Amino acid sequence: MGASTFLLQLLNGVQFGVLLFLLASGLTLTFGIMNVINLAHGSFFMIGAYLTYEFAIHMGLPLAVAMLGAIASVVVIGTILEWFTLAPLVNRGHLDQVLLTYGLILIFDELATIIWGKDVQPAEIPKVFRGSVNVFSLFDYPLYRLVIIAVGLLTAIGLYLLISRTRLGMIVRAGTVDRNMVRALGIPVNSIFSIVFGIGAALAALGGIVASPVLSISPEMGDRIIIIAFVVVVIGGMGSIRGAFIGAILVGLVDTFGKVLFPSFSSLGIYLLMAAVLIWRPEGLFGAPAR
Repeated sequence: MGASTFLLQLLNGVQFGVLLFLLASGLTLTFGIMNVINLAHGSFFMIGAYLTYEFAIHMGLPLAVAMLGAIASVVVIGTILEWFTLAPLVNRGHLDQVLLTYGLILIFDELATIIWGKDVQPAEIPKVFRGSVNVFSLFDYPLYRLVIIAVGLLTAIGLYLLISRTRLGMIVRAGTVDRNMVRALGIPVNSIFSIVFGIGAALAALGGIVASPVLSISPEMGDRIIIIAFVVVVIGGMGSIRGAFIGAILVGLVDTFGKVLFPSFSSLGIYLLMAAVLIWRPEGLFGAPAR
């Protein structure tokens, strides 16, 4: 593998990794602090892409307004969903949560099919981000894919500052370790849960928006990526934003290089990585050890 091919695949792997991070970061917060398995998290990824398409193409709104409107709409949908379906299951077993959220996937997918149809909807790259950038005089790389990497890195930095430098972040970290103690201190845990869930839904919607020009928009787009996002969460450790980021980059690189070097076995790469990490550290790379 030459230097240009290696660098090209490295960028592709990082780009895929940051997309996974946008989905997995909200998932790890939801799972880490609420102890709720939300398979329908991938539906927020899909809804964000579809609503941006609807607002920008059919309603003629400027792209930035369409994106903000889509993210806000997904936050509202996610918060309502959390209030009426997931919150009552916080103290129930994970099997109940899996069954409910799998049912929600079917509902959201069917609604998307009814509203927008089964056909794949192409999403155009914004004009300002079209074209390519010459990388070290080795090859031309699409500018939009570099934008995706930048969005993921900025989001990771923003989440790190939110979790590590704010009161909300302190409560979230404490809730990840011991939710009952946080409740005993008089902190409104249910409100914190709703805020965390809304942040997670917004991140998933953002991921769907930036991914749509690369993946195209379809009712199943969230279903295809949610399993890999769960793998990222397991590798990184429950409730760890740093773990979600590093795990997402690792999965992105393993998947990308696996398709180049071992195309017949590429689908096994990320699961072998997960198995290796769990054998070494059962709690994940940055997860808290079980007590």
